[in-house]
Amino acid sequence: MKALAYAMAHEMPEKLSRSTLSMLEQAAPLHDIGKVAVPDSVLFKPGPLTREEFEIIKDHTTFGADIIRKTQALVGDNPLLEIAEQIACCHHEKWDGKGYPNGLKGEDIPLPARLMSIADVYDALISERPYKKAFSHEKAVEIILHGDDRTRPEEFDPRLLRCFERIHPEFDRIAHTFTD
Repeated sequence: MKALAYAMAHEMPEKLSRSTLSMLEQAAPLHDIGKVAVPDSVLFKPGPLTREEFEIIKDHTTFGADIIRKTQALVGDNPLLEIAEQIACCHHEKWDGKGYPNGLKGEDIPLPARLMSIADVYDALISERPYKKAFSHEKAVEIILHGDDRTRPEEFDPRLLRCFERIHPEFDRIAHTFTD
């Protein structure tokens, strides 16, 4: 995940500082830290989730932000943890406002979370899960750029979507580098 998020951030039209890129790369693996609070029976369920189970899964964003916030309270202000909190909390927010946990829209979603959103969806699509087979890189790119019943292009920052369209071969290279 960190390599995917870094690739997106590195290729953005407006360049991020080397320090911000480094913090983004370090914070990215914490995006799903809140899943430690989700019961395994829900997290690893082999079939479709019920509405109630999906609500439980959605809570991983607020659980993750709380975990990171509590860490910040112990160690003090830390820019890396601020980025990690933004990512954990907001990586399922959608550009069109139809995401969770807060229904943020557009640029109200922190940039690190917008970057992570595309990386997270790509990773979910190309990864096998208890409830689905892995998609090919080509199919994942098609879904992200054109949509299907899982995701729609309107969910993503249009500038980042254009960036993904340019660099998606790098995502494929990264995915093959880090296969299990």
